[in-house]
Parts: sequence; C-alpha cells; structure tokens
Amino acid sequence: MKTPKIIFTALLMCCFFTGFATIESLNGSWTGLLKTDQGDEYPLLYNFKIDGDQLTGTAKTPKGDMPINDGSIKGDTFTFNVIVNNMEIDHTGKFYGDSVGVDISLGDARSHATLIRK
Repeated sequence: MKTPKIIFTALLMCCFFTGFATIESLNGSWTGLLKTDQGDEYPLLYNFKIDGDQLTGTAKTPKGDMPINDGSIKGDTFTFNVIVNNMEIDHTGKFYGDSVGVDISLGDARSHATLIRK
C-alpha cells in the first residue's frame, strides 16, 4: 500500500517543479509585432520578471520604458497592464516555452500578438 502513495507523491512533486521551472523561464526580454485591423504595426518589447506569482518588468513604448502593473501569473497564463498616456492597456498572455501569445485590449479594441525571446 505504501508504493502507490510514494509514486503519487513523486509524480506530484515532479509536476510542481516542472511548472515552477516553466514559469521561471518566462523571465527575460520578449519581442513581437502588433498588427491592428487598420493596418498599423507597432513593435513590442517586454522585459518580464517573475517573483513567485507576481509578474513585473517593463514594456517599451513610444514614451519610453513603462512599468508593468498589476501583474500576476498562474500556471502558464498571466495578466498585467501598462499605462500609456493615461490609458490602461490590458494584457492577457500564455507562455508556450519558446513563444508567448498575448491578447492586448484597450477599451473595445482587441489585438493578438506572438512574442519570441529576444
């Protein structure tokens, strides 16, 4: 009877440490290109920093580097916002290991971009 408990505990610990390693590898610089429905293109550059379940860092904007606000991470998904010109731009993302999918919304306008490690 002890063997199934030991195996289950070992598997559970492996899942925990694998998830933690995945989250930590989101750290660093990520770049991409945001294309709007109107045909405009905006370069994206984020520098993510993970501390537990908190996501911080910076986003490069035409106004310079802006702090990432209200960032949180759960599993391989995360949320944060960046304030540019008094406008709160919400981000929801998913980490895929070698890329990041991010949905960006400002009011009713929504866009999607794929980021790769810089």
